Amino acid sequence: MSHEFTHDVFLRPGSLDLALTRLRTRSVRLWLAVVSGVLLAFTHNASGAGSDGLSANAALADHLARLQPKIPKGFTVALQPPFVVIGDESPERVRLRATNTVKWTVEKLKQDYFPRDPPEIIDIWLFRDETSYTRHASLLFNDTPTTPFGYYSAAHHALIMNISTGGGTLVHEIVHPFMRANFPPCPAWFNEGLASLYEHSSEKNGHIRGLTNWRLAGLQEAIRDGKTISFQRLTATSDGDFYGGTRSNNYSQHYAQARYLCYYLQEQGLLVRFYREFAANAKVDPTGCHTLKRVLGVDDLTAFQRKWETFVLGLRFP
Repeated sequence: MSHEFTHDVFLRPGSLDLALTRLRTRSVRLWLAVVSGVLLAFTHNASGAGSDGLSANAALADHLARLQPKIPKGFTVALQPPFVVIGDESPERVRLRATNTVKWTVEKLKQDYFPRDPPEIIDIWLFRDETSYTRHASLLFNDTPTTPFGYYSAAHHALIMNISTGGGTLVHEIVHPFMRANFPPCPAWFNEGLASLYEHSSEKNGHIRGLTNWRLAGLQEAIRDGKTISFQRLTATSDGDFYGGTRSNNYSQHYAQARYLCYYLQEQGLLVRFYREFAANAKVDPTGCHTLKRVLGVDDLTAFQRKWETFVLGLRFP
């Protein structure tokens, strides 16, 4: 799958001094807008008045000024709104990541789900291997990663990725800031179900489409062993119960069950409708259970779950 290489600003750390100096002038604001069309995309309303654009420019300039001292030697920076992508792979590879993964994901998610960008500028740190990932998580963020893939740091407004494990986790994590901006009360089961759906994804008829992935085998085993939980219980889980800690057996099971419920809805052409109706009716249906039944056209979720389990058992990966 190929994606269009347009509308990205590519800066080496060594050029940031000059760029930041110029950002403080009107001429460079115009230059950035002409070169990339990027800065206005950091505002909530890209079609708004020019003052919004100037505010976005100033916010970006301030952000880059604060970011510059943190960027280690050898890293490159690509602006891809609403993100700043920083990586220690080759400059060409960082640019490919920014366009082929970040830009494509943002465009496709906004097309079907999310009209609003996150209000903050978010940094995406792409570390080339496990050594770089663990070392820089400690040096830059004083963190010790609990996952080999990557994670979001709310304290630093940053996605911190071991990109050698693939781009699936990056796509997954991109979903979350958009969900926070567009559907703040979204419960963990659907937030993680949708994000997990796009860990392995492609484009079909111009839209993002989740594919089967590594979570399938464990879910199929749970179905055969009679260890899945009811959808009534899944949708009613609190965030704490859903996550359950990384050492809990429920951790992967909840993710897998939520993911493949989203996958089923997708395959029936119902997922976008479910998201929109759930978000619109969350005050009266905070778990999404009633909305799920309405969108599926069923009264009995237990009977539907038996049908869903047969569907899941018929799936294959790879």
